[in-house]
Amino acid sequence: MAGVEHGVGLTALMVAAGRAIETHRPDSLARDEYAERFVRAASASAGWPTSIDDVPDGDSNPLWGRLCRYFGLRTRVLDDFLLESTRAGSRQVVLLGAGLDSRALRLDWPQGCVVYEIDRAEVLAFKDTVLGAAPATRRSVPADLRGDWASALLAGGYRPTAPSTWLAEGILLYLPAAAERHLMSTVDSLAAPGSDLAYEIKLGLGSPRARANPVYTATRDQTGIDLLALFNPDPRPDSAAHLHTRGWSTTTRTPFDFTHHHGRGPHPEPDDALAGNRWVFATKPSTT
Repeated sequence: MAGVEHGVGLTALMVAAGRAIETHRPDSLARDEYAERFVRAASASAGWPTSIDDVPDGDSNPLWGRLCRYFGLRTRVLDDFLLESTRAGSRQVVLLGAGLDSRALRLDWPQGCVVYEIDRAEVLAFKDTVLGAAPATRRSVPADLRGDWASALLAGGYRPTAPSTWLAEGILLYLPAAAERHLMSTVDSLAAPGSDLAYEIKLGLGSPRARANPVYTATRDQTGIDLLALFNPDPRPDSAAHLHTRGWSTTTRTPFDFTHHHGRGPHPEPDDALAGNRWVFATKPSTT
């Protein structure tokens, strides 16, 4: 289980705990019945809460309350994006840095849809151990996003001539800038016209006061995860502008836009750890 017990892998367990907490809320925006299984299967997270009722200070807890509401909102928004794209015609979904995402199993995909999950072999092995036999909709692609992952994806059956739907949720924040640029160029080269992409970025870590936000300190104190140390310090590339030069149309939104839309989720606060978070949605126009 080394792949999920340390470093960035441990953040996948934290997100799974957040999805479990969201699932158990009476007003949940997204449901993931598999999330709690991941949390309980790893020794590093076995004692973490999977319901807000398990948290003594409830929603006032910066990690299990506010940050996990962010994870719940993000899950819903990106679920909606994936389903809208596939219902419009795409039958290939590629999850970049899939982690412990269970969308291949829990979403109601159109018939014939295949979900490719790209991540390190040890992360996917842990996932397979917890989930058991994979359905036909799910294909694991062991690869490191910092290297040549395109060859593994193509070998797994991905067809670059057909429209596809891509998602990079919570992974670009940890990659070097060069790896992000390579990832975007690779997606562009593999995505046929009519393809869609969504990804999450962080514009910066903010002021010293923002870096001292309770979201960061509570996460470190309660899970041992130092997010600020894990975030890659490179100046971030403008991937939306890069895609635009390749002919993609892009829309950038803040999480708070969707809090307003759904009536649930985090609201802005002073010296906010989430102030720099953005969700980007891109489409490669069809030639027809």
